[in-house]
Amino acid sequence: MPFASQVTSPWAPRRPTRLAAHGDVRIDDYYWMRDRNNPQVIDYLMAENSYAADVMRETEPLQEEIFQEMRRRIRETDSTAPVADGGFWYYQRTVAGLNYPIYCRRQGSMDAPEEILLDVNELATGHAFCEVGEFSISPDHSLLAYAYDVDGAELFTVAVKDLNTGELRTDRIQGVYYGLEWSNDSHTLFYTTVDAAHRPDAVWRHDLGAAQTEDTQLLHEQDERFFVMLYKTRSTRFIVVHLRSNMTTEAHVIDADAPAVAPRLIAPRRQGHEYQLDHRGDWFFIRTNDQAKDFRVMVAPVAAPEAAAWQLLLPEQSGMLIDRIELFRQHLVVLAWTGGRKQVRVVRLARDAPEIVDDHWIEFSEETYAVQVEHNPVFDATSLRLHYSSLKTPPITYAYDMASRQFDLLKQEEIANYNPDDYVTRRLWTTTPDGLQMPISLVCSKDAVLDNSHPCLLYSYGAYGASSEPSFRANRLSLLERGFVFAIAHIRGGSELGRAWYHGGKLLNKQHTFTDFIAAAEQLITDGYTRPDRLVIMGRSAGGLLMGAVVNLRPELFAGVLAGVPFVDVLTTMMDPSIPLTVIEYEEWGNPADADAYTAMRAYSPYDNLAATAYPPILATAGLHDPRVSFWEPAKYVAKLRQLKQNDNVVLLKTNMAAGHGGASGRYEYLRETAFEYAFFLKAVGLA
Repeated sequence: MPFASQVTSPWAPRRPTRLAAHGDVRIDDYYWMRDRNNPQVIDYLMAENSYAADVMRETEPLQEEIFQEMRRRIRETDSTAPVADGGFWYYQRTVAGLNYPIYCRRQGSMDAPEEILLDVNELATGHAFCEVGEFSISPDHSLLAYAYDVDGAELFTVAVKDLNTGELRTDRIQGVYYGLEWSNDSHTLFYTTVDAAHRPDAVWRHDLGAAQTEDTQLLHEQDERFFVMLYKTRSTRFIVVHLRSNMTTEAHVIDADAPAVAPRLIAPRRQGHEYQLDHRGDWFFIRTNDQAKDFRVMVAPVAAPEAAAWQLLLPEQSGMLIDRIELFRQHLVVLAWTGGRKQVRVVRLARDAPEIVDDHWIEFSEETYAVQVEHNPVFDATSLRLHYSSLKTPPITYAYDMASRQFDLLKQEEIANYNPDDYVTRRLWTTTPDGLQMPISLVCSKDAVLDNSHPCLLYSYGAYGASSEPSFRANRLSLLERGFVFAIAHIRGGSELGRAWYHGGKLLNKQHTFTDFIAAAEQLITDGYTRPDRLVIMGRSAGGLLMGAVVNLRPELFAGVLAGVPFVDVLTTMMDPSIPLTVIEYEEWGNPADADAYTAMRAYSPYDNLAATAYPPILATAGLHDPRVSFWEPAKYVAKLRQLKQNDNVVLLKTNMAAGHGGASGRYEYLRETAFEYAFFLKAVGLA
């Protein structure tokens, strides 16, 4: 049965714009939608929202049922596992009925009186959106600097709270991006700002009590391919100014004990060279891809850190990507991707030298899992806080003793009326069209019979080297309990099988990302998990591009598609360097000023390859204030798709008029957005 609508859809006016490059001419009927100041554009978005609500009206009881299910599963009044730092225990807690977390601490022990540092619910009063992008306690624990955004545009205001008096100081810093660090005297803040293209391009120093107009610019990056980022070494000795493009990095360090001294360059940028550093004692520890595609770890003296002085500590192992390093006084922790899963290596270091005493890999019991290193603020600690989950195991916070190799469970997320033993996780492998082996992570009922009868949701991302970890989501149980299989395709463009896996899905190799995903879908069908009329797919942002590309290639293979904030108008966006972040993206997708790059993008750009054919039901989402994927991309895509498609299946556009790239900020609004999407999936597979 088609997923059709009984109400009339909006019909956007066609106003042809001629776009020409390299002898190729494209006619874009919906180019006019780029103008957010045009009342017709806003009216169109509102009309699409009304249409989506009308189409889904009959599922509103189902949406409410799913919302209440998701709400019941979580402990609405809860708190994180507390973290010890500077004589205080820091934690966040939530309260039933409130959308946002409350940041707290207790002095000495968890039996001491609670001190509320920041109640985000109060901060959000009067706003439909609120995000705390940075939360930074001063080294002397007397001040809190936090950065907040109330429209989703990812431009933050920094405020400073005196934790002794509970009062806000006069300091206000506007237009700040991510990255906020303290000097060690608790008197100076370092922050980043963006240029007209929303690229973080400058680092500033702010002395407490001064006006923002008096702040000092420490670095201004003029190369439009580079982001400016800030972080503090775990030793707290240095603040690192990390400059990165999608292929090249450069680091400068600020002595956190001497904030007025200018940043010092570690190693000048060299095209294709990526490195990132941390600090211990008299040495910098450097993760680098110099002569090591999958990275190696080098050390360099703090006094003379130029590249000629770098010495090898951990060599490269081909196919094992060193993704991140974390330093402690006695240990180096290495997170590495290999064979489609992340692993954690603990290296014990000599007391006063960058030498390895011994090392081991942390063992986890499940075949497929997700693990992250949590906030570990104490440099002298010998325990490592880890966040672990799997597709069936709810999140666990562990303290792992790096000496005794023992786990101490700090917190297990409680999921009401859920038994993980009712489900099974599996790792499948499929062969890509060009003959490579690719993993698929999967969860389903332990009683599932492989007779192709099950509805299935297949997810992937496949860009920027970002790997898709098979982590737990309590919300997903609303699908699993209705018989769904959930699967993740670990396609090229991510780094699950090493750096070559990433390079195999970017630039001129981007088509591999799409054909890999199709191969995963076909494997699920071959293995009996599902069939085309029960297979729905989902991807967001660059994963939304993936959705648009695969549905153009194989529209008959899928029963429904969720393209979240999708990067679907690839060619037109990449040809306009005035659009936020475009130039930065050249090293991921290619610069269409180059004929070969243009041809490659022209071949897969979802908007440009829509055809007069039958399409499955499609739900596209957008954020009006999205600085990463402009709202007009999904808006144009839906308008053109509706014009061309040759069947009655619905095409929906749902725009959050008060948010940006991440959608709703409040946890209950987020659950309602998820319930809407799940109802769409259930409708698409005939279970609504």
